[in-house]
Amino acid sequence: ITYNIYMKKINKNLPIAFAVVILLLLIGIFSRLGSGGSQNINSQLSESEVVGLTKMREEEKLSRDVYSVLYDKWGVQAFSNIGGSEERHTSQVKTLLDKYNLPDPVKDDTIGIFTDPEMLKLYNQLTEKGLVSVSEALKVGVIIEELDIKDLDEEISKTKNPEIIAVYENLKRGSENHLRAFSNNLEKRGE
Repeated sequence: ITYNIYMKKINKNLPIAFAVVILLLLIGIFSRLGSGGSQNINSQLSESEVVGLTKMREEEKLSRDVYSVLYDKWGVQAFSNIGGSEERHTSQVKTLLDKYNLPDPVKDDTIGIFTDPEMLKLYNQLTEKGLVSVSEALKVGVIIEELDIKDLDEEISKTKNPEIIAVYENLKRGSENHLRAFSNNLEKRGE
């Protein structure tokens, strides 16, 4: 086959190949639109991973909310600084919820509002204890961070997803730093 004959065959078949590619692209687009316009990738997660992400979203919000109340009451800078960090932590978990098309349990971001009744109960208990004195408030910080570390260790053990593990390990490092900060504040007060 000479070069000219070969090029004529390619040019003759090129519109067909182009049409097939366009058709395949359109099928992909319309199949996505039929599923709500977003790819449903939450089927990649186990039930325990879904439960874990949901729990950690509200648990990080609980930390932020309690610290906000305690800062307003006592003016201890550690509560403000760590509360800001908790805001970033809860946002990191929300990013994963969004990525995996999971519902956000935080329907109302108002301080003290939780979907999980157990989180609301814990929030009320910790806030009440922390409003007694500055020392009790700092002890509440220790309790929260120890709970976060324990829960993050548990959630890390339930997943093989590297992205979830990376976020949880980052949150855990933050909680370890926060725990040290609250413990140091208590130590400075002689407790």
